[in-house]
Amino acid sequence: MSSVESAVSNKEKIKVKTKKNRKIIQNWQLYIFILPAFIYFIIFHYVPMYGIQIAFKDYVPSLGFLGSEWVGFKHFIRFFDSYYFWDLLKNTLGISIYELVVGFPLPIILALLLNEAKDGLYKRTVQTVTYAPHFISVVVISGMIIAFLSPTTGIINHIIAFFGFEPIAFMSEPAWFKTVYVLSGVWQSTGWGTIIYLAALSGVDPQQHEAAIVDGASRLQRILYINIPTLVPTMVILLIMNLGNIMALGFEKILLLQNPLNMESSNVIATFVYQAGLLDAQYSFAAAVGLFNAVINAILLIAVNQIARKTSETSLW
Repeated sequence: MSSVESAVSNKEKIKVKTKKNRKIIQNWQLYIFILPAFIYFIIFHYVPMYGIQIAFKDYVPSLGFLGSEWVGFKHFIRFFDSYYFWDLLKNTLGISIYELVVGFPLPIILALLLNEAKDGLYKRTVQTVTYAPHFISVVVISGMIIAFLSPTTGIINHIIAFFGFEPIAFMSEPAWFKTVYVLSGVWQSTGWGTIIYLAALSGVDPQQHEAAIVDGASRLQRILYINIPTLVPTMVILLIMNLGNIMALGFEKILLLQNPLNMESSNVIATFVYQAGLLDAQYSFAAAVGLFNAVINAILLIAVNQIARKTSETSLW
């Protein structure tokens, strides 16, 4: 490269940098707005990553992070060779995939239905009723599930008995745990999940529907060819995020619904990490299991995002 070309290149870089700095200065309010969230993630998500090193050590609290002995992949190998590894993996993936298959399409369907309803008391009532369960705490939801599904006093079993069938011990039979967990989660989160889809549908140009009506399109055809294509980018982004978190199954509700009789189906990686790390004080082993879980999630997120990027124009980055 000649000196003239080098000077031109440097001049262009300076111009681009100056332009970026000018944009930052012009939009300083937006950067102030996101600053609390940025600080939150730094303090509570990135700084604690310093402690990941205990997954590769025999951590002793009295010796601290630096004083504990390095053992390499000892704890990972112990987890992979354990008899419960495949059971934990099967339960975690089973519940997550079940939840994704059942729970992902329902907010989309409900949003499409609500979008077709006329504004008024009926629509507002349906939205309120479907949104309300989201605001019930996990502890209360779990208590409701246990009370409603009780084989002796639960309302569900009273209904089953009314139709002449034998009561079912839902919370004691491992085969029922996944269904109870997933369906209760769908009931609690479907209404809330419609909000982002309704927001996307609000961006549809009314003139498109007017033109389609003039051309003789039915309501179903307008949903299929106008509304659903509008939702596709949002659907892809949320699907990527859900698949990227497929191993990050929240343990609070599972832990509250878990008992010795359904442990066969309810013991997942998250509850195992809680048991091993906090109850049994196996800090290094629990950190190794948690790190394995996080790495798998990261790999899935990157892989699914790359697939979405190649097959469509929508991706996270």
